[in-house]
Amino acid sequence: MTRSLYLRLLKLIHTFIRGWRRGSFSEALRQRRRRVLMAGVLLGLSGLACADNPSMTTESKVKAAFLFKFTNYVDWPPAAFELQDSPLVISVMEADDVASELSRLVAGRTVNNRAIVVRRLGAGDSATGSHVLFVGSSASGRLARILASARPQGMLTVTELDDTLAFGSVINFVLIDDQVRFDVSLPAAEKSNLKISSRLLTVAHQVVQVTP
Repeated sequence: MTRSLYLRLLKLIHTFIRGWRRGSFSEALRQRRRRVLMAGVLLGLSGLACADNPSMTTESKVKAAFLFKFTNYVDWPPAAFELQDSPLVISVMEADDVASELSRLVAGRTVNNRAIVVRRLGAGDSATGSHVLFVGSSASGRLARILASARPQGMLTVTELDDTLAFGSVINFVLIDDQVRFDVSLPAAEKSNLKISSRLLTVAHQVVQVTP
C-alpha cells in the first residue's frame, strides 16, 4: 500500500467515525461509507500480504493476493478435508504468472491452521482434490466443462472472463477503472456447498443473490 493511499484510508476512517458519532450520516450514506471502508480494509490486507514486494502492481500479483485472501472468507463443508490438518489446496489452471505469484505469497502461511499448497494445472489436468480452482482466460473454450466438473467437488471456482458467473463460477475477476475487482454468485456457492462470509460480499463489485 502506498503512503498516499494509506493516508487517504486513515482520513476516510477518521471522517467515518466522526460522522457516525455525530449522527450526521443518512442510512444510505452510512452504507456507502461502510462499503468503502471495508474495501479499503480488504485492499490493505492484500497489501500487507505482499509487503515484501512494494512494486506489486501487475494484474497477476493482485489476483494472487485476492486468491489468498478469499480463503479466509469461505467455509468449506467438513467432508472437503480428509483430516483435521489436511492442507488447503489452491489449483491454478493455465495461468502460470498467477501461480508463481501465489506460490511466493503463501509460502510459510496457513489458513485456519492448515498449510496451503499451490498446484499448477495444464490443459487436461484434473482438479480433483482442490479447494480453490482458478481458471485462466486461456481455458475459455473448456470453461463450461471445467466448472461443471468442479461443482460437485465443493470447489471455490474463480475465473477472469466476462459473464462467467452464468457458467457456474463462484467468483469472477473484473476490471473496473483499471482496478481488479470481483463479482460473487451465491447460487453457485450454494450448489458447491460453500458459505461466503458477508464481509467478503460487502466488498464485492456485484453479488448475484439466491432466488427465493
